[in-house]
Amino acid sequence: MNIVLRELRSNLTSLVIWCLAMIILIAIGMVKFAGLEAAGQSAHEFLNQLPPVIKGILGINYLDLTSISGFYGIFFLYFSLLGGTHAVMLGADIISKEERDKSADFLFVKPVTRSKIITAKLAAVIINLAVFNLVTYLASLFFAAKYNRGEPINNQIGYLMISLFMQQFIYASIGLTISGLANNAKRAASLSTALFLTTFFLSAAIDLYNKIDFLKYLTPFKYFPVIEVMKGSFSFIFIFLTAAIITACTVLTYITYQKRDIYI
Repeated sequence: MNIVLRELRSNLTSLVIWCLAMIILIAIGMVKFAGLEAAGQSAHEFLNQLPPVIKGILGINYLDLTSISGFYGIFFLYFSLLGGTHAVMLGADIISKEERDKSADFLFVKPVTRSKIITAKLAAVIINLAVFNLVTYLASLFFAAKYNRGEPINNQIGYLMISLFMQQFIYASIGLTISGLANNAKRAASLSTALFLTTFFLSAAIDLYNKIDFLKYLTPFKYFPVIEVMKGSFSFIFIFLTAAIITACTVLTYITYQKRDIYI
């Protein structure tokens, strides 16, 4: 428990910054929606005239940007980018930061096993992700209610928060695994971020070129299609893949960290 509290304290400033960034992003998004709504039919016609490639990149092929539910669904892509970046960096950093900060001797002289250390760090990661998602959820409810003139979209927001948490958990577990395998803290963060961006660009490529749709299993950005998730529909195969990836990465982290040389 002491290790969990220590990890939460050490990541508190970072968590606050990420949460504030998300609140600002949501606020900006809702202000933009108000502008689109005020523009009315002219905004709708402009969006319809955009080339299919641009629509694919922006993710506006299937949702109506002039409705608050559609706009929130489209804007959710940016939430995924911000949340995924936070998660993968958190996972990559939380294991290797003692070596980076030259404080490994403080942690490993304690009468605890490496398995208990990993368990405590994993618990801290889950708590950080839960707080991040709770803040995102509450901020979304607040700003959506402020600018919404129609039916509440609380349920849709809730479903999207579930998908965001699962997506973040995937990337956090991948970051943990890479950090457990890498012998260098900076390298772990770089590799984790590079992998995250690769999956994002692969997702964008699939949207632009349907013939490579079979690659969607390789990118968590495709596991939770916004238009389906907002209806409360989650694909069993992608839920299974999510659980499998998280489980495999967690087990691999425990195994690799037991054998890893710790540089003090």
